[in-house]
Amino acid sequence: MKAGILARVDKPQAAALVESLREALGRHGVEVLLEHRTAGLVGATDAGLDEQTLASVCDLLIVLGGDGTILRALHQVRGPVPPIFGINLGSLGFLTGVSSEDWAGAVESIAARSIQFSSRTLLRVELERGGKIIETFTGLNDAVVSRGQHSQLIKVEVLVDGEELCVYNADGLIVATPTGSTAYSMSAGGPLLLPDSACLVLTPICPHVLTNRSAVLSDRSRLELRLVGGGPGVTVNVDGQEVRDFDKCDVLRISRSEEKLQLATLPGRTFSEVLREKLKWSGTNV
Repeated sequence: MKAGILARVDKPQAAALVESLREALGRHGVEVLLEHRTAGLVGATDAGLDEQTLASVCDLLIVLGGDGTILRALHQVRGPVPPIFGINLGSLGFLTGVSSEDWAGAVESIAARSIQFSSRTLLRVELERGGKIIETFTGLNDAVVSRGQHSQLIKVEVLVDGEELCVYNADGLIVATPTGSTAYSMSAGGPLLLPDSACLVLTPICPHVLTNRSAVLSDRSRLELRLVGGGPGVTVNVDGQEVRDFDKCDVLRISRSEEKLQLATLPGRTFSEVLREKLKWSGTNV
């Protein structure tokens, strides 16, 4: 088995954890490969690979950081991504499988091939301009149309399978996967979806009309978004990683990707447990 390690290099504990993982996995017969910046943390600068190459040759990608680190890794790789096991170096982390304190348990599970996988829906996001698709993105969390730096509200027309759903007058609009329902969409008042919900959620950001609420759609739906009102500077971003201008002549096409991402975690760990832990759901004393 080949395991690749990619770390958020500005985290103080990253170097020591990379060394510990490298040594422990090696003792279990797991071949360890390092991303090039991660290799620099442990003085192995001649042994590092770029993200694309690392993803193409490893069976499992171990990402040290938080959700943002996993998203950045996903967007650095063009093409198939191996299963990702996230070890959290931050405070929240819905995508990471374990905290940094539990790294030894992660090593045992990886070596014993006992890790479990959660299959996550990905978005296919196409930006059309002048009748041509000029860029295509893959997203794990969401695609967001935003008014950017300007205070003026924007109007976004949404078509679902060719039929108009609504024209949202808001600060922006979020199209999220079940995975992304715990990210920006949740902060904007959207519902939480379980990873296997087979849904997409459409959430307006600070809508001007109070009846404009989140809508839950089948993930077989094909969405078209058009900007029909608003000032300059409107953008579309995917997972907060890829940001592009979104003009009135553009069409944003969003659908479920044919690919999925496999997120790895320790055996027996459920998404309900993650929600209770991360959102501090402890019940009531009443």
